[in-house]
Amino acid sequence: MKHLMPTEAWQWLQAHAGDPPERAPLFIDVRMEIESLYVGRPPGVINIPWYEYPDLTPDPDAFVARVLAEADGDKTRPVLLICRSSKRTLDAGAALEAAGFTDVAHVVHGFEGELDEHFHRSSRNGWRYEGLPWEQM
Repeated sequence: MKHLMPTEAWQWLQAHAGDPPERAPLFIDVRMEIESLYVGRPPGVINIPWYEYPDLTPDPDAFVARVLAEADGDKTRPVLLICRSSKRTLDAGAALEAAGFTDVAHVVHGFEGELDEHFHRSSRNGWRYEGLPWEQM
């Protein structure tokens, strides 16, 4: 799995913006949908949660199946994963690679980044901290 810093991930997505739709990278937010909507998300991201409320138990097989469906069955299609702080993306990416996906990357520090000394996020690192495009519903 590739580890891309937020700005590197954005630049990589922009470099592939002209790719044919069937080869364009899948940019997947593995957070719960409510997190993505409430906290914010990068534009164009597809939400496929690694786990959902209330049980918060990952279902790797279901996750892989949903990503495979988005990829139209093509396990060579590039996949970029993002979550809150890059913890879930490591597990989700490992599941994709174990299932045979060959081009998986994740955003180091995720969307909100690590906690600071006041237990706040988006103050040290992450997608939003770096001033990259994002939207909030």
